[in-house]
Amino acid sequence: MADDKTFTQAEMDSIIEGRLARERQKYADYDDLKEKASKYDEYQAQNKTELQKEKEKSDALQAKLSALEKKDTVRRVREKAAKDTGVPVELLTGEDEETCKKQAEAIMKFAKPKSYPGTKGNRKKTTEYNTTDDAMREFAHQIFGKGE
Repeated sequence: MADDKTFTQAEMDSIIEGRLARERQKYADYDDLKEKASKYDEYQAQNKTELQKEKEKSDALQAKLSALEKKDTVRRVREKAAKDTGVPVELLTGEDEETCKKQAEAIMKFAKPKSYPGTKGNRKKTTEYNTTDDAMREFAHQIFGKGE
């Protein structure tokens, strides 16, 4: 065991201190890197949030545009059906041309003047005197009064 070297406590402490110093030096900028990584993560989160906000804003505007386009299309379809059939636009509620035309036809059918049952016209000449009429008049006067 002639090759075995013995160390004193002081020598061991200095060897360990040297080794620790080298390790610390290796990771000396670790805190800086950790801080930079943290800032980068915050930046990414902020950008992602901004991107999400912009996407939501874009989606909302797209939905609003679609709704306005649909409303305009429905308005045009109703106006066309109203013009073709003569029904006021306010009465039409359909959203496509076929439905609006069916509604307009139904409204026109309903609004069509109803024919009243025919009445027998008085085909007798007014200059002729009829005793049957006198009897009926007398009967009516008895029931309803003479109209005085």
